[in-house]
Amino acid sequence: MSSDALEITWIGHATVLIELDGVRLLTDPVLGRRIGPLVRVAGAAVDPDSLGPVDRVLLSHLHADHADVGSLRALGAPVIAGSGAGEWLRRAGVGDVQELSVGESAVCGDVRIRAVRAEHDSRRRPLGVEAQPVGYVVEGSRTVYFAGDTDLFDEMAQLRGSVDVALLPVWGWGPSVGE
Repeated sequence: MSSDALEITWIGHATVLIELDGVRLLTDPVLGRRIGPLVRVAGAAVDPDSLGPVDRVLLSHLHADHADVGSLRALGAPVIAGSGAGEWLRRAGVGDVQELSVGESAVCGDVRIRAVRAEHDSRRRPLGVEAQPVGYVVEGSRTVYFAGDTDLFDEMAQLRGSVDVALLPVWGWGPSVGE
């Protein structure tokens, strides 16, 4: 891949590898076969080493099917998450966490990662921490929008014309998480 190319690889559910301008970002990683004791993931487990180096992990929210602690620990990559997520992630063994509130940005190489609004439940169930759900606009030579499990909202229209690719995973919840 050339350094100014965009390559997107869907791994499963909301896990996507975004390669943009030499930067490798992984969204909401769930790499194993299970999420907690009750939920099976459809598809094969993914060996974190098979993904190659990951520069940053982008977490949209802390629900178990988007913020799988085992996957985050196995990757060992720095994590960007919504405001309020950092302390819980660090207690869970995820070391390098940067929290972003809507409107704030982080830079990784030649790519800017901007936190944007997402409409979703903010609590990790059943008794977990509450953290701001966020989407991300990843800006480099191309622009990618990722928003986890967001609902639709009027402000999304402001992205029209400024995004090359929108990643909007959709799936329900039940005894198994499908592809």
